[in-house]
Amino acid sequence: MAATIIPLIALAIIVFVLWVAIRATIQARRNPQAIESTTRSEEDRRRVSEFLRDALDKRPLGAPLAERIWRKLMAEEPNHGVIYDFHRDFCGHGLIRTEGGVMLADVQDGGVYFGTPIAEWATESEFVAFFARQSDFSMSGWDAGEPVFFTDDDWYRNNQRLTRAVLERYLSRL
Repeated sequence: MAATIIPLIALAIIVFVLWVAIRATIQARRNPQAIESTTRSEEDRRRVSEFLRDALDKRPLGAPLAERIWRKLMAEEPNHGVIYDFHRDFCGHGLIRTEGGVMLADVQDGGVYFGTPIAEWATESEFVAFFARQSDFSMSGWDAGEPVFFTDDDWYRNNQRLTRAVLERYLSRL
């Protein structure tokens, strides 16, 4: 009896899944606007981007925070440091301890790969002078007056960039 019932149940499940898929395909063809309405227009993307830009903190990090970051980075093994987030693919900007100091680079695959250095600092005084004046806004890539971080690329701007919160989270790790 089980030999008859189990295949019938499996067949019923397969027929149900096919029916749902076919029905969804037919509805999508009848109403192609349904798919397009889920994407933003260029104007909407610009408006959201500017709203997020205007919400960024413009307060400088300050020398005390920059000094603490440098000192913690110097305690790291080379090729470790501040990484925005650990996941596959693009992980944003990272501050990575090197043999000669610290580099700012794009991070890939949770820190397995680093891009070409965007900037490098060999001394604490250089690093602190640079990062003391930075803010969430300048590090986001929006500030044309900060060429190390600035970009015209809408995808790259404010995409997993360093922020005060990321740096403070790094400092709070044991």
